Amino acid sequence: QVHLVESGGGLVQAGASLRISCAASGRSFSSYAVGWFRQAPGGERQFVASISGTSGLTFYSNSVRGRFNISRENAKNTINLQMNSLKPEDTAVYYCAARPGVGLISLTDYPYWGQGTQVTVTS
Repeated sequence: QVHLVESGGGLVQAGASLRISCAASGRSFSSYAVGWFRQAPGGERQFVASISGTSGLTFYSNSVRGRFNISRENAKNTINLQMNSLKPEDTAVYYCAARPGVGLISLTDYPYWGQGTQVTVTS
């Protein structure tokens, strides 16, 4: 069983940076892939970025590639999402999710989810 807790969300202006984190509990978490997803008001939950377990391979959606960076601190069982050059359209609740093995982009592939953290970007 894996338990995930997001933190670090907040209100920022366009162009600012923000780092959100996902703290995980559970053994052998370093072998798990973690994905970040976001859901804007009235919208569907969408893939943002993922990082695979052992390989650390990363993947980003087109909308955030070059602005966001996903990384993991295995010693702390923490996954970070550094968000730079934020835009109002990045406003959403951000969720982290975990699965054994490689990172995938479909939310249905992730059995473990956090409760989400709100990120609001004003213009």
